[in-house]
Amino acid sequence: MRSTWAVVFLSLFFHSNRARAESAPPLRIGVLSDMSSLYTDNGGQGSVVAAQMAVDDFGGMVLNRRVEIIAADNQNKPDIGGGIARRWIDNDYVEAIADVPNSAVALAVQGITRDRKKIFLATGSATSRLTGDECSPTGVHWTYDTYALSQGTTKAVSKLGGKKWFFLSADYSLGTQLEADSRKVIGSLGGEAVGSVKHPLNTPDFSSFLLQAQSSRADVIALADAGGDFINAVKQAGEFGITKSQKLVGLLVFIADIHSLGLESAQGLILSSAFYWDLNDETRAWSKRFIAKTNKVPTMIHAGTYGAVMHYLKAISAAGTVDGPTVAAKMRAMPVNDFMTKNGVIREDGRLLRDMYLFKVKKPSESKCRFDYYELLATIPGKEAFRPQEEGGCPLLSKK
Repeated sequence: MRSTWAVVFLSLFFHSNRARAESAPPLRIGVLSDMSSLYTDNGGQGSVVAAQMAVDDFGGMVLNRRVEIIAADNQNKPDIGGGIARRWIDNDYVEAIADVPNSAVALAVQGITRDRKKIFLATGSATSRLTGDECSPTGVHWTYDTYALSQGTTKAVSKLGGKKWFFLSADYSLGTQLEADSRKVIGSLGGEAVGSVKHPLNTPDFSSFLLQAQSSRADVIALADAGGDFINAVKQAGEFGITKSQKLVGLLVFIADIHSLGLESAQGLILSSAFYWDLNDETRAWSKRFIAKTNKVPTMIHAGTYGAVMHYLKAISAAGTVDGPTVAAKMRAMPVNDFMTKNGVIREDGRLLRDMYLFKVKKPSESKCRFDYYELLATIPGKEAFRPQEEGGCPLLSKK
């Protein structure tokens, strides 16, 4: 009799919990990305897939609430991205926003999520201002930033003999900060920036900009841009014959860019990245799953989006609440361990300290299989790769 009542009790308990879960509003994570323009291969739908993989691997629910991924195209415009973020938070049960591979849009989203005390998982954004003057108690800068990229690529090329630099930079937050952080490294190593030019976002014709760079007689032409702009600049620099006398360096390069360029055009490029699919057994196993779903090579944004969403869900479970500041504090208190990051630490300013990697793009003859593009040159520990938080000007630190 007792066993019968036990079965009845457990059945009622199960159905009660299920009913509560079904009646509770879903917990939504918004992937705000470039779905239609120059950054779509680096983030885009691949970030949606990566976020959903994390939700599925976590089990699909947290605190008796179903977890849903929704997505939108920010069109690389801060006003549009900001409007989507407000609507999501105010009307659509969105508790966290991820990706945002455009620094200007990311700064807008950081401000909105900070004011509304929601989580921002900046997995696609580059500007180091997100952990500097624009830091947030509910923001986490997850994957890479302009400071780390300059510490990797700029420092490596400088040590290889690059003394005079000319910057070809995207005319918005990414290009401005990437150039500024790189100039500091160049100066500290005895080099100099002999000139720079800004180009509009999503530029199809780089001829006038490249001719200015060529006439500067700089040793190195640094591309402080990304995605389609980087690809177009590299292709056109080759057509002008610039690479025969001057070294071309990409300061923010994704493996999807290398795939688009092809090894014949990209071989020899030195670049920094937070992730490469072929680093070890764990990265290969996760990447195999991602490729099976997308038929595309995963970028560091895709891997970072998975890791950030998974860590966020673990923090909610541990905190017992979805309250933004509480969950953010728990995220900072918990170490980050997944296929991409080992013993990562989220600092008070929101910066995730994790290793960065320096790679050289292989020659076509060196590539042995699909997406076999990189040769590992060095591993840069997180404490060396990222800016010390006391140097960033984050106002959260001054309040202590």
